[in-house]
Amino acid sequence: MNTATQGLAQPTPNRLPGLLLTALIAGLSIWLGTLPWLQAHGISALTLAIVIGIVIGNTAYPALAPQAAAGVGFSKATLLRAGIILYGMRLTLQDIGQVGTAGVVIDALVLCSTFALAWWLGTRVLGLDRNSALLIGAGSAICGAAAVMAAEPVVKGRAEQVAVAVATVVIFGTLAMFLYPLLYQWGINAGWMPLDETAFGVFTGSTVHEVAQVVAAGRAISEPAADAAVITKMVRVMMLAPFLVGLSALLARGQAAGDGQRAKITVPWFAFGFIAMVAFNSLHLLPAGVVSALVDLDTALLAMAMAALGLTTHVSALRQAGTKPMLLAVLLFGWLLAGGMLINLGVRAML
Repeated sequence: MNTATQGLAQPTPNRLPGLLLTALIAGLSIWLGTLPWLQAHGISALTLAIVIGIVIGNTAYPALAPQAAAGVGFSKATLLRAGIILYGMRLTLQDIGQVGTAGVVIDALVLCSTFALAWWLGTRVLGLDRNSALLIGAGSAICGAAAVMAAEPVVKGRAEQVAVAVATVVIFGTLAMFLYPLLYQWGINAGWMPLDETAFGVFTGSTVHEVAQVVAAGRAISEPAADAAVITKMVRVMMLAPFLVGLSALLARGQAAGDGQRAKITVPWFAFGFIAMVAFNSLHLLPAGVVSALVDLDTALLAMAMAALGLTTHVSALRQAGTKPMLLAVLLFGWLLAGGMLINLGVRAML
């Protein structure tokens, strides 16, 4: 039998056991995410999926890995990309018009400044490895866990680096969810709050990590604040695709400068799929029920990807990451609060 025939004879890995495992975790996470207490505290299905995945991954999964690894790997890679593409069904181009020029400029400045700060502080000041710094920066700058997962194929991060970045999003996004309403009320009572409810909603949407956390923080202030916060956040999410393309080009340029050879740009094709989905959704061709079903499917795909990430994350690797990732997240959180407020005030003063 020749080599070609041997290659054809090799069986395709059975993905079903791993897919069933990640689907089971995703289903449990989505159900738990509907509980009122968890919803009130901005704990999403994606957060629950990675937590449950880590627990199982460090207990029962090693015994299941020989049969489940192929499906888990498929969930972490292919289903993730499909989930990012379908994420576009949550957005429309009309969202941009609702926040106006000021909202778009604010989002862009917060995103670029936060990510640049993460890259510089993480690698130059704290001595973190580049991938960890970039993943933490992506989560803080754009849309939390979804941005971390979307950036992973571009930076080629390891499972434990992604898990650490997601953990920082969960911790500081949850803190922001409680802190922002308190900050607004304290400012109003002290007589120094320079933003009204709607403007503070824009500040919230442009600086808080996860969509669920933005919703919870905005509703704790008022409905106008929540509406402005969510729309601003959605515009920030829309910037994910150009961000991924730009990041890929930057990394390729840096590699080329380092080894003197022309580097290949890793094109995140799923980012273009995301843009196409946003454009399609903006045409309003599908009934609302179909759009809702696609959004639910997207949540399931992303939850399966997060479950797979958790299953392949070892607690020992998280411990080895040390305190530097958390310190970087603290500094970025401080920038989102102080720098984000300055950006919001400055843009509003000029536009």
